[in-house]
Amino acid sequence: MVFEGDLDKMPVVLGNPVQYNLVLGESTLNINGHLGQPIRLQFTGVIHCVICGKATKKAFGQGFCYPCFINSPENSDCILRPELCEGHLGKGRDLQWEQEKHVQPHFVYLALTSALKVGVTRVANVPGRWVDQGAWKVIRFAETPYRQLAGQIEVFLKEHLTDKTDWRKMLKDERNEEIDMVE
Repeated sequence: MVFEGDLDKMPVVLGNPVQYNLVLGESTLNINGHLGQPIRLQFTGVIHCVICGKATKKAFGQGFCYPCFINSPENSDCILRPELCEGHLGKGRDLQWEQEKHVQPHFVYLALTSALKVGVTRVANVPGRWVDQGAWKVIRFAETPYRQLAGQIEVFLKEHLTDKTDWRKMLKDERNEEIDMVE
């Protein structure tokens, strides 16, 4: 089998086990059926912006061309710092995008990944966001009507908890089974 195209984020489907799909252009390959088998990926030297699709010599952030890195709502400051979001105030780089993505219900959650962590995600991103982070237990701590409020709660909780996942421990499936999340 040969697939060609731009590599995209791997969608996940919650199940036992979680199903992972490799998306290349118009093709999708369920990767679970290929565990333990060799897969060859070849970089063609061509980079396409994840927003506008234009070829670029260098990618910024998570695959943006420079103009999209600077201007797209997908790379605004409030993506990484939700407490800065002003979409609910009618402000942002793209007001329709803000309404669709940030002026929507969000969860503040506690998750067991490599440690107990706090995070924010749009309700529509559940459970994929938690799976991406390697969470094996999650508590929905709060539900808010928009992103900024969830971010403000997260900032307060970060004084007591981490908001990071140690990806090395996640890949090794190192878990602290002693943590009582409710406590």
